[in-house]
Amino acid sequence: MLPQRLVLADIRRPMPQRPAGLLPPRPSAPALRFVKQGLGRRSSARPPPVSANFLGGDGGEQVLNKSGLSRDDDYAGSASAATGSDEVGWKRRWTIVLMTTCAFLLCNLDRGYLLTQVLGGVWADKYGAKRVLGFGVLWWSAATMLTPVAAQISLPLLLAVRMCMGVGEGVAMPAMNNMLSKWVPIRERSRSLALVYSGMYSGSVLGLGLSPTLIHTLGWPSVFYLFGSLGVLWFLWWDRQAASRPAEDSRISQRELRYIRRNTPQQKAPVDGKVEIPWRLLLSKPPVWALIVSHFCHNWGTFILLTWMPTYYNQVLGLDLKSSGFFSVLPWVTMAISANIGGWIADTMVERGVTVTTVRKIMQTIGFLGPAFFLTQLGNVHSVAGAVLCMMGAQGLDAFSQSGLYSNHQDIGPRYAGVLLGLSNTAGVLAGVLGTAATGFILQQGTWTDVWGVAVALYLVGTVVWNVFSTGERVFD
Repeated sequence: MLPQRLVLADIRRPMPQRPAGLLPPRPSAPALRFVKQGLGRRSSARPPPVSANFLGGDGGEQVLNKSGLSRDDDYAGSASAATGSDEVGWKRRWTIVLMTTCAFLLCNLDRGYLLTQVLGGVWADKYGAKRVLGFGVLWWSAATMLTPVAAQISLPLLLAVRMCMGVGEGVAMPAMNNMLSKWVPIRERSRSLALVYSGMYSGSVLGLGLSPTLIHTLGWPSVFYLFGSLGVLWFLWWDRQAASRPAEDSRISQRELRYIRRNTPQQKAPVDGKVEIPWRLLLSKPPVWALIVSHFCHNWGTFILLTWMPTYYNQVLGLDLKSSGFFSVLPWVTMAISANIGGWIADTMVERGVTVTTVRKIMQTIGFLGPAFFLTQLGNVHSVAGAVLCMMGAQGLDAFSQSGLYSNHQDIGPRYAGVLLGLSNTAGVLAGVLGTAATGFILQQGTWTDVWGVAVALYLVGTVVWNVFSTGERVFD
């Protein structure tokens, strides 16, 4: 039987009249070859069918634009492209984000945190983010439960245990970034990251709120035993429920899997577990250095506010330690709330067609200039309420950075999102260490106005660097 396309073409073409009783002449071999070649040319000239898969999928291949979305599903795409093909009801990826948020609720950055930032990203690429994040939480939970025992033995052992705790926590953020780059569609990136980071802020509030009651009722070791045990329970939940990639998850529906693939830049899995990180290429790109420098400038001010705030309340405003501790909690609450507000604003802007580059620059500019403004006002404030409001305003707008530089690693290099966060966060942790020490030195020679002045200057430097060199476009394949 002839191909259907030929039959349809013959129906549309007028048939020649032939005498009754005569059969049509049999086409010659050269004529048949000519027809088959023509059909082959017509077939090869047609564009490939649109597929819902990227490289590494199981149903075809689709070309991405620089923003990481398919050509027929860009940031200004239709509402049906954004939501119409997604699952109705609870999404499997929301479970992954929720579990990651709970992990950060238990995270309390400690000594040793600096050592495993980059390694966490490399390990997540090689072994999978599920294993690395699970190992990190289990490791720091064990170190947390061992802290009271170590404290009773010797001070060096206590310091060593706390160092081990920081080593486990150091892999958390790069592994989380690696995992969400594969699970979360681009349109949900900012609010997902904001929710995860707000878990860390909420955990600080929860710990500060529960610890006094636990210490008074059960003794100080109970705090470490409780939070360490919660980490172990979380690991058991994580090990049963999580997967490094959507394709490895047996619980995800095919509809949601197709939606994630269509809206998330997928990469081929490493061959034989071999992962090669192009360090020279990564460090040669201005957007990477924009992340590193901006992260340093951002964390200098953030760590100063969080670590020296009780001292400021005590020395400048005359509050006792109990009141200083209470008012120091309020900025953490503000950060947890405003981070999620900023995430929703950023994703809404993306859904309405604003370019990712513009969104990242706007959100991070707010994250820099907002705290800078409120810090400059502290010198003119002499009341407790005014100082607390300035601190809350500074930290609240600082949290908009979750939708700025903290989301940008996945924008410019989703394949190396964990490694990129490890690089920039290493600079951020160094800023925290140096900034905390420098503040003590400045206060010996100068005033709190000098402390805020250095932080404001770095916020302004970060603003310029970020707006000149950063991008929301995909830089690395």
